[in-house]
Amino acid sequence: MSRRVSFPEMIRRKRDGERLTAQDLRAFVGAVRDRSIQESQTGAMLMAMWLKGMVAEETSILTREMMFSGEILDWPEEWTDLVVDKHSTGGVGDKVSLPLAPALAACGCKVPMISGRGLAHTGGTLDKMESIPGFSVHQSPQQVKRILQDVGCCIVGQTESLVPADKVLYALRDATSTVDSVPLITGSIISKKGAESLSALVLDVKFGKAALYKDTESARVLAHSLVETGSSLGICTGAVLSRMDSPIGRCVGHSLEVMEALEFLKGRGPRDLQELVVCLGACLLKMCGKVDTLVQGKQEIAGALESGAALRRFEAMLQAQGVSPEVAGALCSAHADYFRLLGLADCRAELRVEEDGTVLEFNGMVLAEVLHKLGAGRTKAGDPINHLVGAELLVSLGQQVKKGDPWVRIHCDAATFTMEHRTSLQGALVIGAPDDFQETPLVFEFIPPELSD
Repeated sequence: MSRRVSFPEMIRRKRDGERLTAQDLRAFVGAVRDRSIQESQTGAMLMAMWLKGMVAEETSILTREMMFSGEILDWPEEWTDLVVDKHSTGGVGDKVSLPLAPALAACGCKVPMISGRGLAHTGGTLDKMESIPGFSVHQSPQQVKRILQDVGCCIVGQTESLVPADKVLYALRDATSTVDSVPLITGSIISKKGAESLSALVLDVKFGKAALYKDTESARVLAHSLVETGSSLGICTGAVLSRMDSPIGRCVGHSLEVMEALEFLKGRGPRDLQELVVCLGACLLKMCGKVDTLVQGKQEIAGALESGAALRRFEAMLQAQGVSPEVAGALCSAHADYFRLLGLADCRAELRVEEDGTVLEFNGMVLAEVLHKLGAGRTKAGDPINHLVGAELLVSLGQQVKKGDPWVRIHCDAATFTMEHRTSLQGALVIGAPDDFQETPLVFEFIPPELSD
C-alpha cells in the first residue's frame, strides 16, 4: 500500500456518508483479521456502516475481502456445478437443513453445509446436530472433502481458517447493536458461502413476527442484496421469501427438532416442512443444472425422500461425523425410541386451551423467547445450552379446539418453569372464529422471479 491507512479518517468519511474505496475496505478487513486495528475503531466503523449504509459495490467489495481473509475450499474437478448450499436468515423450528442436505446428496449434489449456532431467539443447526450423541461438527477441510466424497453431504461448523474476519466482526456487531445492517448481514453470509466455492446457493429469507424482518419489503431488500452480492462473486444465487410467524413443524428445541426431522425423513413429517424442503431443494437442482424446471426439481427431491434414499444418506452422514453405527442405525430405524437415544427433560408440562374456537396462530417469537429463558438458547457465544429443552405443539393451525384441550407440551427442568413462563406461553396461542382463519402459502416470492419458472 502506497501510504499508511488512517482508520480515524476512514471512519470519519463513512460517518459522513462517503463511499469507501476498495483500498479502504481491503485495509479495514485485513486489519480486523490481523487484530491490528483497535476494537473501538472496528466498532465505530460498524456503527458508521449501519448508520449510513453501503452501496452495492461497497457491499460486494467488503464481502470479497472478508471471503479472502482466510482459506478458500477447493473441490475435485468432477464436482464442477455440483457443490450447492442453502442458508436461512433464522426462524423458529427451522429444521430444514437436516433433511435438505441428505435429500440433495441423494440427487447427486455435494453439500458442504457450513452452519451456525443459535443466538437471540433463533435455534442453530449446529446445536441441533450436537444433541445427537457423538456427532462432531468440527471437521477439517480434508475431512469435509472425504465426507462429501463418501456421503455427499455434511453439516459442520466454520473452521478457524475460514473467513476469520467474519468471526471478529460478528462478535462486535452483536456487542454494538449493528447485527441488523443489510450490508453487514450480506457480507457475513455471502463471504462464508463464497469460501465454500459453491456452484449454487439458495437463501431462505424469512419475514414475519418471529423473523429478523417483520415485513416483506424489508426482507425483499435483504434478499436482493444477498442475491446481487452472491452473483458478483460468481455464485449462481437465488432467494425465496418465506413466512415466519408460527414455528415450522410441530417441534421447537434442539433434540425435539432432530426427532421431527428424522420422522420427516421416514415419511411422517409435517406439511410445512415438506413444502420448504422440496421448494428449496428444487431451486438448487434447477440452479446447478440438474433439472430444467422447478416442477422437475420438486419431483426429484420428493422422490429422494419417499424412496428412503435421503434417510440413508443422513444415517451415513451421522456415522461419518462420529456417531456410532449402533446409535445412527437406531435413530434411523422405522420405530426409533428417540427419547432413549437423545434424552428426555425431567419435566413435560402441558398447557391447555382457555376458550373454544379455531387455532389462528402460534406466535413463534413468544414461544422461542420462553424456551430461550428455559435454557434452550444462549445470550452470548459460548454460553451452554440445554439440548433437551423444547416444545411440542399438540394442535394445528385451523384446528377446532375446546376449552381445556392440551395445545402445547413444554420439555424443561421443573425448577425453571414458572407461572410467568406459563402466562407468556398462553399469550402465544391465538384463538378466534373459523371465518378468521386464512391459510396462506409458506413460500411468498422467488428472487429472481425466473427461479420459479
